[in-house]
Amino acid sequence: MRKALIVDCCLRGRESRTAKLLSAFVDALPADVEAETLVLEEEALSCLTGAHFMQRQRLLDAGALDHPRFRYARQFAAADLVCVAAPFWDLSFPALLKVYIEQVSVDGITFTAREDGLAGLCRGTDLVFLTTRGGFYEGDPMEMGSRYLDALHTFFGFDRYACVAADGLDVDPAAAPEALAQAIERARALAAGL
Repeated sequence: MRKALIVDCCLRGRESRTAKLLSAFVDALPADVEAETLVLEEEALSCLTGAHFMQRQRLLDAGALDHPRFRYARQFAAADLVCVAAPFWDLSFPALLKVYIEQVSVDGITFTAREDGLAGLCRGTDLVFLTTRGGFYEGDPMEMGSRYLDALHTFFGFDRYACVAADGLDVDPAAAPEALAQAIERARALAAGL
């Protein structure tokens, strides 16, 4: 049985268009994939500042990678595939997702530093990003969310990266249902092929 880690950063609950994409993706995963969902709003995530940051550094310096503090990194590194779902906010995604990414970016668990550069340690093959955007940002250099996660897939050692985005949902409200429906179909097809 393969393990999928579903990172849910859909902050609008039932109203979230991104959550609809995510639901379709999870429902279409192959039968040999067991999905574990991590709802970021339900986690006690903290920014890496002050004493919280210093504790992390002391643990890393001591090589205490089995400490509960690094549970998110271990969970992320052990997944066969990871799907991140978050809306497009302020040219990328909500800050909560960045806080989570800081928690999983742990030298010795998800990546390592070597003389010849950084190398990913995650065992997963696929990193998937699901998002919805009010405007049209596909291929736009102002779009930073997908570009950032694409870079992270290499940093963490995943083989492949894919983004499914529903664009223009606030530009033309009459066309939004069809744009979302098309993205949902792309999400289903992507999941079924994993």
